[in-house]
Amino acid sequence: MSPLDRKETQVRQLLDGPHPAVPAGLAAAARTHGRRLLRRRRALRRFGWAVLWAAAVAFTVWAALTRPWVVPPSDVSPPLQGW
Repeated sequence: MSPLDRKETQVRQLLDGPHPAVPAGLAAAARTHGRRLLRRRRALRRFGWAVLWAAAVAFTVWAALTRPWVVPPSDVSPPLQGW
């Protein structure tokens, strides 16, 4: 008998046997746990969007004030010609 057949036989025996009783408050506990997870995910998603929005606004304000696309004035004067 191969190891796979032996494992399959053990699983079939476990599934065919008597099933354990489910605790009384399991469904309610699972529901509250699921609601808590959904609330946490929703809060994290909102926080992430708020941070992204704030970063976009901060970048826009910075770009409007410093205008990084404008070439800075030259500190060196051009050579004098025609003296």
